[in-house]
Amino acid sequence: MKERIVVFGTGDIAQLANYYFEIDSNYTVEAFSVDGMFVREDHFEKRSVVPFEEILRYYPPESFKLFVALSYNSMNRLRAWKYEEAKLKGYKLVSYVSSKCNYLSTNKCGDNCLILEDNTIQPFVSIGNNVTLWSGNHIGHHSVIRDHNFISSHVVISGHCVIEPYCFFGVNSTLAHNVHIAEGTLLGAGAIVTKDTQRERVYVPPPSVIIEKKSDQIKL
Repeated sequence: MKERIVVFGTGDIAQLANYYFEIDSNYTVEAFSVDGMFVREDHFEKRSVVPFEEILRYYPPESFKLFVALSYNSMNRLRAWKYEEAKLKGYKLVSYVSSKCNYLSTNKCGDNCLILEDNTIQPFVSIGNNVTLWSGNHIGHHSVIRDHNFISSHVVISGHCVIEPYCFFGVNSTLAHNVHIAEGTLLGAGAIVTKDTQRERVYVPPPSVIIEKKSDQIKL
């Protein structure tokens, strides 16, 4: 029998989380919740939406678990804030790890993680709490991803890397071997990092340039 959960959020990530939980997990989503000031409709995905301030009345932690389905807003700090608030209310937070993920590490991920399809997580990797790994990433052996991080799609993290909290990795960003990513680092799409980063700095690749030839003048 599936365990019952409540999903915090009513955006795209909440909709996706509901889909993944329903088709590929031992959990079933009973309801959604957001802060009262953001309740726009009574139902989302054909389930009730309750104000987070009143959630204990309808879905107590003795009977329901919870998943915080929020994005990387404010460098993951909004998601971290709601994660901590849910714990203070007494909820156990669940994680979703796709059955189509190659999870080869014996170290289980923390709570409130969202790990989607086609991720390759190599042996001896350690993943903390409240971490999102979108689809198609490579997490190299012995690397450590600490709490409250968001890794978007097709990111390569080589072996023995350490990612501190509150980081965001854009699509196709790449880390070389044995790189330390400081807290609050933002890697733009396609960024290549071969040395340790500085706290709360932004790293972007050189932009693409326009050449003189038109596309129909290029022999492919």
